[in-house]
Amino acid sequence: MKKIFIITLAIAVAGASCSKSFFDLKPQGRASVDQLSNKNGVNGLLIGAYSLMDGVGAGNTGRTSAISNYVFGGITSGDAVKGTDAGDQPEQSFIEQYNWLADNSYFLGKWQHAYAGVSRCNEVIQIANSKAVTDMTDAEKTQVVAEARFLRGHYHFEAKKMWNMVPYIDETIYNRDDPNSTKVPNNVDIWPKIEADFDFAAKNLPAVQSQKGRATKWAAEAYLAKAYVFQKKWAQAKVLLLDILQNSGKTLMANYHENYRTITNNNAESIFEVEFSVNDGTTGNNGNQGDNLNWPYSSTAPGRGCCGFYQPSHNLVNAFQTDPVTGLPMIGAAADGTQDTFNKIDLPNDEGIKSSDPFTLDKTIAVDPRLDWTVGRRSVNFLDWGPMPGSSWIRDQNYAGPFTGKKWMYYLAEENSSTHSTNRRSVNNNYRLLKLSHVILWLAECEVELGNLGSAEGYVNMIRTRAKAGSVQDASVSYKVEPYPVGTFVANGADYARNAVRMETRLEFAMEGHRFFDLVRWGIAEKYLNKYVQEESVPGTEPSGRHFNKRTYLSGKVFTSKNNYFPIPQDEILNSQKDGKPTLVQNPGY
Repeated sequence: MKKIFIITLAIAVAGASCSKSFFDLKPQGRASVDQLSNKNGVNGLLIGAYSLMDGVGAGNTGRTSAISNYVFGGITSGDAVKGTDAGDQPEQSFIEQYNWLADNSYFLGKWQHAYAGVSRCNEVIQIANSKAVTDMTDAEKTQVVAEARFLRGHYHFEAKKMWNMVPYIDETIYNRDDPNSTKVPNNVDIWPKIEADFDFAAKNLPAVQSQKGRATKWAAEAYLAKAYVFQKKWAQAKVLLLDILQNSGKTLMANYHENYRTITNNNAESIFEVEFSVNDGTTGNNGNQGDNLNWPYSSTAPGRGCCGFYQPSHNLVNAFQTDPVTGLPMIGAAADGTQDTFNKIDLPNDEGIKSSDPFTLDKTIAVDPRLDWTVGRRSVNFLDWGPMPGSSWIRDQNYAGPFTGKKWMYYLAEENSSTHSTNRRSVNNNYRLLKLSHVILWLAECEVELGNLGSAEGYVNMIRTRAKAGSVQDASVSYKVEPYPVGTFVANGADYARNAVRMETRLEFAMEGHRFFDLVRWGIAEKYLNKYVQEESVPGTEPSGRHFNKRTYLSGKVFTSKNNYFPIPQDEILNSQKDGKPTLVQNPGY
């Protein structure tokens, strides 16, 4: 209005006349296609497509679409509970307890964010491919399109693993000026389209990028291999995974924890990271906002006071127990994990004990050292913050248990460089989306399914050897982890080997938001999670014989086959109407 007033005043003073089109103003706050049809505009759009990788933006604060998937892949999986207290974020409680309704705003936020990312990628591709862009070479355009297609593959992958039957929207469908253009039915399996995006990216991206955070050939190959693994295309996945392992130059870091420190972002093991930054001169907050609820509930702890969400389960903590003689996981021969023995006795914990009361870990129990790089537990050193003091760091221990997550935390000595100056829960500790360790364990999985049990054992042992050799968090804890003796997988058969690979995958990537989606693709979610709920909701028993309550609110909760996929948001079904009928069809059972 001010601009119109100034223009009108200028015309009146000058006594000038002009054509009617002088008053046809472009919409404010939105760049036109003409303005973006150049190298700077295309790269700006591409950066915008990357920017949604962290789960923040497009009207979303991040907690419903955090890149860590802690809500959808974590608290649903048996690795973690919602945490905090009973009344906080009840929509997360519904998700944790498998009470999934299509009007839950978390599902809506995740859907809208995924397809906002898709639309940004499509705009990049449309404009980069247009003849109007004259200041870019064909090679430059191809690389931009390859990066955009990598990102488009990622956003569609996120939707696919959440809801299974989802629409695929590419640049030939998307029209920024026609809201109906994206009202596409979800009646076709989109895996081939996702594969095509990653395949194009792998063939047209460089092996190394000059700027950190940009997709590479190896990132695209790894993501394509992941898509194959999800579809059980084992032979196709193996070819790509071997190429990465043998030719990418990536190596396992010497210490497991080097994958979870700010000072080792973009390390030699990393294939693709979602980049975070703090105190970077921007008006926004580019730290890891998606996980800003997931911190100890104490002003003396990392994060400095809020909010107590996403606490590790007893089941996860117990899973890190090892046989004190062999140093191997306490697993059984059943591929679905139902014969595992690690959860029969609970690791000593301080549940029901006041912070001021004495508490001592039982040193006769051996644990995998990855436990204390993943979970904060009383009396064990918490990075360089000293021993975790116990319930004073927990919001409601009786409700959610005594443990806290650790992988996204920062060192006290690095607080000023690792956190936002006014929000200590906003950190620059990148999320490692694709690592060489993923590649190795996917290879192990492929080899089991292809009948090569000895090769699978070798890949698992690469991971276990690193766990053994790497640094430990607390010298007072009894750590014991060993590789499988040669021939163990062959001697015990395919189901044992399959379960061993799955357990190693759990231990290596615990609390990283992958677990639920793995259980679903393995086809064991229903049986496994109902066993978890039953065990996690009844009193626990320590080696001393002490009994304590666990998560009683889980009692009676049931996971059914419909829960393999989440309900499509009801608002999206309503908004998908075209010619009076919705184009989206709800998932079965909802």
